Amino acid sequence: MDFTISPRIEDYRRRVADFVDKKVLPLEASSESYDEHENIRLDLADQLRAQARAEGLWCLQLKPESGGQGLGRTGMAVCYEAMNRSIFGPVTFNSAAPDDGNMMVLEAVGTPAQKERWLQPIVEGKVRSAFAMTEPMPGGGSDPSMMQTRAERRGDTYVVNGRKWFITGAGEAKHFILVAKTSDDPRKGLTAFLFDRDQPGWRIDRRIPIMGPEEHGGHCELVFEGLEIPAHNVLMNEGDGLKVTQIRLGPARLTHCMRWLGLSRRCVEIAREYASERTGFGKRLAERESIQMMLGDLAMKIEIGRLLVMKAAWALDQGSFARKEVSMAKVHVANLLHQAADVAIQINGARGYSKDTVLEWIYRYARQARLVDGSDEVHKMVLNNHLEKEGDTFWHWATAD
Repeated sequence: MDFTISPRIEDYRRRVADFVDKKVLPLEASSESYDEHENIRLDLADQLRAQARAEGLWCLQLKPESGGQGLGRTGMAVCYEAMNRSIFGPVTFNSAAPDDGNMMVLEAVGTPAQKERWLQPIVEGKVRSAFAMTEPMPGGGSDPSMMQTRAERRGDTYVVNGRKWFITGAGEAKHFILVAKTSDDPRKGLTAFLFDRDQPGWRIDRRIPIMGPEEHGGHCELVFEGLEIPAHNVLMNEGDGLKVTQIRLGPARLTHCMRWLGLSRRCVEIAREYASERTGFGKRLAERESIQMMLGDLAMKIEIGRLLVMKAAWALDQGSFARKEVSMAKVHVANLLHQAADVAIQINGARGYSKDTVLEWIYRYARQARLVDGSDEVHKMVLNNHLEKEGDTFWHWATAD
């Protein structure tokens, strides 16, 4: 087993880390850098994005022919971790959700015409995008078979009616991927569509308030009342909506984990720095065994997370859906992020609870990690399904040809 990375990937990792240290992290300390939803101001983000693009650190996840750097999933794992040492990092490099997952699925399954119309503007940073799948009760969430939004074909057009909610980025998005029901077939009943913000027949009903800081464009509830979508804007074919979601969501879940590892490391960095300076009762905090155990435990769990993420990334690069590997990484890293923020706040005391550091920002953000792209319980159920099906071979080692 080779755990080394190529010199090319290391070069990208080093340059990303240097960019974050010098140009991104300093912005976090100023309240002037934030918008009203606690994300980086869009004008500042645009400035950073232009600099990152000029330095060749743009869209690392895409192939060169799509305008990216072609690092593959394992290369992304290394670089995304470095990016998200800053809460402003992913958007800077055009690697933030939901654009990240949308670009990858459009690259994977879009026709040449669809890539030109829908993908390239996102790659170029001209527009943002959203993925509209989740619905309010009794509609589909983790179980897409429950989907209520319907698309009825009328000649060369589909007419969409229904409702979606918690659609990340919808408030700023111009390009949308929509999943709707086109038949009652349990396996081929969903279809994925592309539509533009300016098309009539739909609206944003509200931007849903949440407990944590928001992505650009928030988390919105959408209402479809006769949206007409031409048949040539179907992704893949009618009935392939479930396949499209599988192609998109596996890598997208893993990229969340890649980024969350960076945030987890940032929490440890802030905690270690404070513990090395703060004294009480005649000792630095860093000299106390209780603090050493907290930080040692986090260091171990971060490394476990990195190994899980890298194994899943490797499996994706081999052409697997890596459902088992992605689920394990998702559960572990989501819980790790929450623990890392919590422990770092505990070590920092009142300072950690205040806005003098980004720890409270990360703490509020971290709670959603155990919910988004499938809750812990859903992923554990997926793992048990694999265990029931595979038995002892659940833990098999893949053998080289």
